[in-house]
Amino acid sequence: MKDLSEELSLSAVHRIIRKAGAERVGEDAAEELARVLEELGVRIAKQAVELSSHAGRKTVKASDVQIAAKPFTEK
Repeated sequence: MKDLSEELSLSAVHRIIRKAGAERVGEDAAEELARVLEELGVRIAKQAVELSSHAGRKTVKASDVQIAAKPFTEK
């Protein structure tokens, strides 16, 4: 099993940070954001799995992910 820090490519994380407006991105910043995003992603995915299981499904649907992510995406 891959270590969580290896799931997101650093180049993708660099692009995300640049998309947010940064001109330059430190490697340490990209690594930290990757770690945080992966941790949040796993938490959301676990909740989505619980929602699908509660609904009697083995398949996780987009709506499960949307509901699970809601606490993290509300402003």
